[in-house]
Amino acid sequence: MQSPGGPDEDPRNGFSHGGWAMSFFDDAANQVIGETIAGEFDMLLGRRTYEIFASYWPYQGDDPIAKAFNKAEKYVVTRSLSQLDWENSHKIGGDVVDEIRQLKASDGPVLHIWGSGELLQTLIANNLVDEYHLWVFPIILGEGKRLFENGLPPRSLSLVATRSTPRGVLLNTYQPAGPLL
Repeated sequence: MQSPGGPDEDPRNGFSHGGWAMSFFDDAANQVIGETIAGEFDMLLGRRTYEIFASYWPYQGDDPIAKAFNKAEKYVVTRSLSQLDWENSHKIGGDVVDEIRQLKASDGPVLHIWGSGELLQTLIANNLVDEYHLWVFPIILGEGKRLFENGLPPRSLSLVATRSTPRGVLLNTYQPAGPLL
């Protein structure tokens, strides 16, 4: 899951395969992204993902993804950023789990998390993920950050939907189904 968009996105620990996902984006993958951003949504982002997105999406003009991302309320989990310059951005810096629970309980739109692997670990560990949209790409990188790190509680998931693209990407939607069966 590390650095899917570009070579300089996240080269930590010597990761040299940045941009690996881009050759798999075709009309089918773009259609799924379009469907995902078609409705109203808020975004939940970790600091690194926020910095990557905030340096790119505000400058993409009439791109449909840029329009949706720029319009969305963005909740950024960070201890280090004191100022968030991307429009509609709000800092979550206290009790992250409690603040996200409050967000989820509010009357706001659906809350999407994009990237933000470290934040995702916290959400999973605290049962704060209602649905997983997992894209499986037909490649083996052999290195880089893992989506599901060691130490997470075992979980069962229920497959809600699956699609595939002509380039072999599987687009799976799962919902939590309780403890490991």
